[in-house]
Amino acid sequence: MGEEQTQPLQTHLYYWGNTPEQDYYTQQNIKSTKSFYTSPRGLTLFTRSWLPLTLTPPRALIFMVHGYGNNISWTFQATPIFLAQHGFACFALDLEGHGQSQGLKAYVPKVDLVVEDCLSFFNLVLTQNPQFQNLPKFLFGESMGGAICLLIHFKNPSLFNGAILIAPMCRISDKVRPGWPIPEVLTFLAKFAPTLPIVPTADLLDKSVKVPEKKIIAGMNPMRYRGKPRLGTVVELLRVTDYVSSRLCDVSLPFIVLHGSDDVVTDPEVSRELYELAKSEDKSLKICDGMLHSLLFGETDENVESVRGHILAWLNERC
Repeated sequence: MGEEQTQPLQTHLYYWGNTPEQDYYTQQNIKSTKSFYTSPRGLTLFTRSWLPLTLTPPRALIFMVHGYGNNISWTFQATPIFLAQHGFACFALDLEGHGQSQGLKAYVPKVDLVVEDCLSFFNLVLTQNPQFQNLPKFLFGESMGGAICLLIHFKNPSLFNGAILIAPMCRISDKVRPGWPIPEVLTFLAKFAPTLPIVPTADLLDKSVKVPEKKIIAGMNPMRYRGKPRLGTVVELLRVTDYVSSRLCDVSLPFIVLHGSDDVVTDPEVSRELYELAKSEDKSLKICDGMLHSLLFGETDENVESVRGHILAWLNERC
């Protein structure tokens, strides 16, 4: 019986079904482009944009960064489509080793280089579209992407007018983080075999997505990484999250951080710390009661709408 119920979903070409991309975007009253971009270090990266259909210029620009193991072509699209419907121009790229971008799958040996990739792409968007130069510019990051947004801010503190941080990976939750002495052993092994996919950890999708039907759709993502985390990636993420959590007091841009109270992938307590320690004068925190890690897709439709509402209200006040 269960097999019969899931069978129709196996034919989905996109997370929304089988409607061709451009037809779907037109139905949603937006326009979208996709292309490949070569970063200054020679890496070929897949990019997308989602733009309001009629509003020129857009109300603001939102530069978006996805999380570990994810990509910008499946359920991630739901949020930029929603934002484009409300007048915002959104831009994103598949990070190194993710989606359609170059690199060994889910291998991120140096996050600082990923930060440079993102900044160079975002600056290219501004260079190619002079009409965007004076518009408000916001960062948006989910999970690992939230940590990358903070690293982008540290690298260029004045470029962006604010940030939207969704369950940011400022520290990996103790519920999925390997306990001592595993991190020390991993660090040692990573020096010899950084690409080896052997790190023991729970299935993040299962722990991130609450609604069973949405777990099925998320699991159908043809480019989702399904292997165990690679040694080098885990060691680098542990390093980055330790670094970001040590610099929360240096965050100075306006931001809103949203985190599920029941998130067992990234730690909601660190989002509270970010809110308390950041020197930003304009800062907002929303702990979403009972919600898990995937706030903008994996929750009930009612919960997703609630989270979207907080984001939109925050943007409206600043545009």
